[in-house]
Amino acid sequence: MLKKLLLTLLAVLVIFEEWLWDILTATGQWLARILNLERFDQWLMAAPPSQAVLALLVPVLIVTPINLFALFLLTHGAILEGILLEIAAKLLGTLLVARVFKLVRPALLTFVWFAKLYSTIVGLLQWAHELVHNSALYKLSVKVKTAIKQQIGLFRKYLKAFFN
Repeated sequence: MLKKLLLTLLAVLVIFEEWLWDILTATGQWLARILNLERFDQWLMAAPPSQAVLALLVPVLIVTPINLFALFLLTHGAILEGILLEIAAKLLGTLLVARVFKLVRPALLTFVWFAKLYSTIVGLLQWAHELVHNSALYKLSVKVKTAIKQQIGLFRKYLKAFFN
């Protein structure tokens, strides 16, 4: 019973992580195009390892004041606003860290300690995904995700046809 409950919780986390990762990756790519960040991306990819570490800290420095303000709201009775701001901060932080990490990962992997940590985390994630991918909940979520993507694709086609 406990094993099934833990597997279900793990499945929910894996599903959420996959859905969120897809959305945030697409959003990050869209923002990079809109903000014309190609030169910045090239510069960041060429950064030496020490600068890569610093670059990874920038998203944390951007999001920390937002987290603190969300905490301020929570402690002053604005519960819903605080929770919503914290969720927005977490999404923004994840988007920024994922984007920067994708660009500086090769430089970071030159640090032995980071390469070991990274391979351990990737191994744990692969283990979790393999464990969950055979569950009924995961298979259902894949079907739902596919159906949602198809509906979004149809809606986009409709909008393009409508506005052209």
